[in-house]
Amino acid sequence: MEQAIFAGGCFWCTEAVMQDVRGVQKVESGYIGGHTPNPDYRSVCSGTTGHAEAVRVTFDPQVVSYADLLGLFFATHDPTTLNRQGADVGTQYRSAIFPLGVEQEQTARQVMADLTEADVFGRPIVTSVEPATEFHVAEDYHHNYYRNNPGQGYCMAVIAPKVAKLRAHYAEKLNG
Repeated sequence: MEQAIFAGGCFWCTEAVMQDVRGVQKVESGYIGGHTPNPDYRSVCSGTTGHAEAVRVTFDPQVVSYADLLGLFFATHDPTTLNRQGADVGTQYRSAIFPLGVEQEQTARQVMADLTEADVFGRPIVTSVEPATEFHVAEDYHHNYYRNNPGQGYCMAVIAPKVAKLRAHYAEKLNG
């Protein structure tokens, strides 16, 4: 098994997208990239800790590659808006990749270069590639948030369309 860490706005969204990908064994919501020891949801939401809401994905590289996960990550959030995903604004909602080694960093930079060259988004990609500092697992109530709260307003308005896009365009990469 390998791991990958991505920040694409609210971690509830990124978690929901990654959970159904074939080869993904586990997705954990948490915080990374900041300067405050032991961050919690309230402190991270204040925008003062430097942390991003992120997910740590444990996956089987024989089933799904890191590059494929990056492709899904880029396809299901807006990597062209700085420190913002929809109504979620602040550095805690930045688009970022936290590579776990040289190979992941090279792959991330190559995927970003390919997307830029193909002008996939029509605007520059602002996703940062940042050092993978300590990953702090979020409080229990954040885990499986979309699965546990599908009728909640934010889930219906923001997460459900991302999951629907994933299912419509990437069904071959999902669990049955």
